[in-house]
Amino acid sequence: MPDSHPKLAFVGAPTPQARAALTTLRRRYSHVPIERADIVVALGGDGFMLQTLHAVIDRGTPVFGMHRGSIGFLMNDFAANGLHARLRTAQRVMLHPLRMTAWRRSGRKSAAVAINEVSLLRQLRQAAKIRIEIDGIVRMEELIADGILLSTPAGSTAYNLSAHGPIVPMGAELLALTPITAFRPRRWRGALLPSVAKVAFEILEPEKRPVSATADHTEIRDVVRVEVAEDRTKRLTLLFDPEHNFEERVLNEQFAP
Repeated sequence: MPDSHPKLAFVGAPTPQARAALTTLRRRYSHVPIERADIVVALGGDGFMLQTLHAVIDRGTPVFGMHRGSIGFLMNDFAANGLHARLRTAQRVMLHPLRMTAWRRSGRKSAAVAINEVSLLRQLRQAAKIRIEIDGIVRMEELIADGILLSTPAGSTAYNLSAHGPIVPMGAELLALTPITAFRPRRWRGALLPSVAKVAFEILEPEKRPVSATADHTEIRDVVRVEVAEDRTKRLTLLFDPEHNFEERVLNEQFAP
């Protein structure tokens, strides 16, 4: 009788806790290479989940994370038993990454993909000056700040939350635009944008106030213009236990003391 279970690939962060869990699960369940898997089981924290999602971004293989790291907002609880039953009942959360296109002072053009956020940060002691365009319309002539970031719902609980940006529920089809230590306008807290918005950042005085642009782990320095839009050609799937679904975690985080 053929095996009706999905083919699983187990991957783990390079920490003792994650490696021990990886050994246990690979002994207990059939394991295939990640490129042949129907589902990838990631063991670690949110940083390793982000790394795993980047690894499957072109295939769109669903990822079920189990917490064996320091921060596990995107992870389920770890348990070695009953994995197939958990996967059968898991809830699916879909998201599209952001595609960043950046132009440097040298004229060179670069591109990168972000699952969490695209962030612009000052490189030197002086604050950055940034003009913000939304769908071709200038919405802010000049933001003076340490930087600014554009976050997906998945990334809204990471750097965006630390910068006092809003948590965005999955499925809301919104992006969070959040300043980082704004000096002028001092009281501007950012904006929620429709996920289809095309955002452009123009760096003012780039020689005096150089800025770097980062899409998750990819940094591009000395940028003069950065354009960001959701990449609808790529779709990522995260799997959550019903009792620990992402929407419930978003609500709990917003009412945390």
